[in-house]
Amino acid sequence: MTQPDFSSRRTGRKEMVKPNFVVIYADDLGYGDLGCYGSDVIQTPHLDQLAAQGARFTQWYSNCPVCSPSRAALLTGRYPVRTGITSILGGRRTTPGLPAREVTVAKHLQTLGYTTGIMGKWHLGVAPASRPNAHGFTEFFGFLAGAVDYYSHIYYYGLPGGIDPIHDLWHNEQEVWWNGQYLTELLTERAVQFIEHHAGQPFFLYLPYNAPHWPMHAPKSYLERFRELPAERRIMAAMIAAMDDGVGAVLDALARTGCAEDTLVFFSSDNGPSAEARNFLDGQEDPYYGGSAGIFQGYKYSLFEGGIREPAILRYPARVSAGQVCEQVGMMVDLYPTLIHLAGGTPPQDRLLDGYDILPMVTEGASIPPRQIFWEYAGQLAVRQGNWKLILNGRLDGERLAPDVVHLSDLDHDPAERMNLKDQYPQLVAQLKRDVEAWYQGCLLHTAQE
Repeated sequence: MTQPDFSSRRTGRKEMVKPNFVVIYADDLGYGDLGCYGSDVIQTPHLDQLAAQGARFTQWYSNCPVCSPSRAALLTGRYPVRTGITSILGGRRTTPGLPAREVTVAKHLQTLGYTTGIMGKWHLGVAPASRPNAHGFTEFFGFLAGAVDYYSHIYYYGLPGGIDPIHDLWHNEQEVWWNGQYLTELLTERAVQFIEHHAGQPFFLYLPYNAPHWPMHAPKSYLERFRELPAERRIMAAMIAAMDDGVGAVLDALARTGCAEDTLVFFSSDNGPSAEARNFLDGQEDPYYGGSAGIFQGYKYSLFEGGIREPAILRYPARVSAGQVCEQVGMMVDLYPTLIHLAGGTPPQDRLLDGYDILPMVTEGASIPPRQIFWEYAGQLAVRQGNWKLILNGRLDGERLAPDVVHLSDLDHDPAERMNLKDQYPQLVAQLKRDVEAWYQGCLLHTAQE
């Protein structure tokens, strides 16, 4: 594919420049929890505006239904199993994470002259060799583990062996203390500062909010916007609204610094909404239903559509026409080759990438080559081939198993995966089962050889 020309060649608009990149990643956000994706109760005017100014994807997938593996896929352009990150990583300060052999998109962009920053949730290792600065980020502000209290920034959850809670807020390698400041707003402030400081040079800003991941915390001013909603939906709406305001502040900063036209902004989420009882902080053990996956079944931890189909929005005024709805299938590993190509680089020759450059989808209406898409998580396997999707050993969430060990869906006619067609198409089931099992075993072998 022809590489972009960043010489002094002029277009009808102005001299071409290397684009900036802003990737905003939500945490446990459901497909049905944005206004532009059909929510009738959660107001997200800034994300709705972003979608109206660019392209909104209706069949976009995370590469895993939980945090750490999905983030590994985003940053490496590789299926999680190839990176060795296949489960949720812990929060002890000795926890290893993303291997040094992995070349993140940030590290690659550094070689192309980009300043790189992450403001938010890392969740790819806490040990020093696994942290953001070791993986290509010039500047890091945020937390290293999977979840923190939004006001104290302390990590309480899942620490083995009676380990005491751990404070987890950092600026590069320095622990910093901002007690009492709401983390969503704090991350937004740092993201805006990063844009203001680096507007005169190519930059890559990764803004992985922890909203609306538990614990469910929101300032009173946001809760007051949704007084009429039931308690679970009210706190979810408030947290998403705070994130949406943060997106608005980032977009304002791009416009104010003259960067908006030549900045690709991409928004998505790591997985679907969580039904974990601990979300609501009320001492009850019943599932939490504050988040919505829209028409889809399944939650976080599930390979049904509700756990992996995500909102995705791309705005790039210099190249992408406004008001598009893209119905082609895409996934998070596609972002790496897309950004590298736009930056004037080429994919690494010594690393196998699993994604495609998706920009032609929204600039030319082109289709990427036909492909199967695979998933693996906690004993589940899934494959999508065209409109067909097969799930083996599926779960509905972190606790509940799916009724059938083998589930075949026709997503064109049944996007909610309510009907199991495995008995009507036994040959197709056998073929897809062979394919996904062969893919998984091949990934394990390839990873072991690296």
